[in-house]
Amino acid sequence: MEQTERSFLGTAKISSLMGKFAIPSIVAMLVSALYNIIDQLFIGQAVGIDGNAATNIAFPLTTSCIALALLFGIGGASCFNLSMGSGDTKRAAYFVGNSASMLFLSGVVLCIAAQLFLPQLLHLCGAEDGLVFDYAEVYVRITAIGFPFLILTTGGGHLIRADGSPQMTMICNLFGAVVNVILDALFILVFGWGMAGAAIATIIGQIGSAVIVVLYMKKFKTVKLSVRHFRPQWSAIQRTATLGMASCFNQLAMMVVQIVINQLLNEYGAQSRYGATVALAAAGIVMKVAQVFFSFIIGLAQGSQPIESYNYGAKQYDRVRGALWFTLGISAVLSVIASALFQIFPAQILGLFGEGDATYVEFGVRFFRIYLFGTIFNFFQPVVSTFFTSIGKAYKGVFLSLTRQFLFLLPLLLLMPLRFGIDGVLYAAPVADILSLIVTLVFMFLELRQLKQMECVMQAA
Repeated sequence: MEQTERSFLGTAKISSLMGKFAIPSIVAMLVSALYNIIDQLFIGQAVGIDGNAATNIAFPLTTSCIALALLFGIGGASCFNLSMGSGDTKRAAYFVGNSASMLFLSGVVLCIAAQLFLPQLLHLCGAEDGLVFDYAEVYVRITAIGFPFLILTTGGGHLIRADGSPQMTMICNLFGAVVNVILDALFILVFGWGMAGAAIATIIGQIGSAVIVVLYMKKFKTVKLSVRHFRPQWSAIQRTATLGMASCFNQLAMMVVQIVINQLLNEYGAQSRYGATVALAAAGIVMKVAQVFFSFIIGLAQGSQPIESYNYGAKQYDRVRGALWFTLGISAVLSVIASALFQIFPAQILGLFGEGDATYVEFGVRFFRIYLFGTIFNFFQPVVSTFFTSIGKAYKGVFLSLTRQFLFLLPLLLLMPLRFGIDGVLYAAPVADILSLIVTLVFMFLELRQLKQMECVMQAA
């Protein structure tokens, strides 16, 4: 990006900037969420409930990839924009290069770990020996090969967006998704490869997207990247990881919650009239549909990140506040729409992923309506935690990112089923949503008051 483009971040209308950055970010996050949805749609139709349950078992491993991608992607993008906002272009280049290197290397490490310890990981994620375990092992054994490419694509997209090319981030993700859909149809419906076909289609799409990211890095616009910028530098990695911790920990907390929920559904589902497989399959669909909604919210939050970071570095605090309020307003509208869909049309959404008996539909509908009851105000926590990361206050962002999943939801999941059985798993989520909303609002208004005070001091000077 040329200097005139950089100044655009500090002078253009907030609505114009959000349109430029947020829409491609939303599409990128939505496509990322759809990777799993697409597989599950085809698997549900061709394999059935056992296949859907298997993809639910594999889901925490995909979440771990997203956590690493956000650690170095969001962290690197925040460091880059803060450096550019303060005029330190030389340092900014090292943040981009080191982030890209760590994205790929962390994916390689995770791939090796998954191949070496796959049975243990699947048991940890809630799989019991049997058909569901076998399906999950086939699926993850193949998709693990794509972990480095998935992480590089997801994290690299944030770096590309920070360079002022959000449309290219969108193209990277769209390319992989389109390839995945076409190959899913071919491998599953035509060739009859089942779980293996879905997995192969997924990694081919991820490799294609990663190639686009690498090609873009060779022609980075704002700063010129050379080999030295990609050599690991501890100070750059440490700062990047610090600012990426909030988003990363939020994903890690989600992963832990997913694992705990799977384990609980195995135990309490078996004790209920629904059964463990039905509970796992229905819950997996609900979780992934919810992830599609959150992709809109997270995309909006990440789209505001360059605007907030640059203007905070440039001490344009009124524009920082404006970006936050604009993001919250759009997120609120989307949350109302999503909440209405989850409450009114749960059976229809569930039906997209294959047929099931009356018990399966009943549990799926209850899971949608109860577990996702807090959707209407769930947007506050991800938007505000990303805001704190954007302005360099990583530890506040980390704390807020952990409030819903770790501080409230996880203890409630462990305690409420002891009294209410499988219903306790469902009702734990809306209780955690309300508690995390209260904490987030307190942090947000305190920070906004501080920003206003800083602005007044500057005006007085």
